[in-house]
Amino acid sequence: MTPALRPGDRVLVDYRRRPVVGDVVVALFPGAPDDVLVVKRVGEDRGGSWYLVSDNPEAPGAVDSRGRGPVRDEKVLGVVRGRWWPCPGRVRRAV
Repeated sequence: MTPALRPGDRVLVDYRRRPVVGDVVVALFPGAPDDVLVVKRVGEDRGGSWYLVSDNPEAPGAVDSRGRGPVRDEKVLGVVRGRWWPCPGRVRRAV
């Protein structure tokens, strides 16, 4: 699957909305020594945690819940509502 977002894309994030399966979210994956900020798709709601997946799991360096496990609810920061392409002023609907 081709990723919905590419490096350099800017996104609009709703920090108040609770995610649902299929949404793209901004989250913190546990890492060492610090958490890693990621943008991933919600694959499954596990009641208090989320299973987050990459749109392209075969990409080199892809990191998601398949390798790191579910992400606690409080580590999911917001839902991506739209993408702002690299050209200023041009907004597109959510992914």
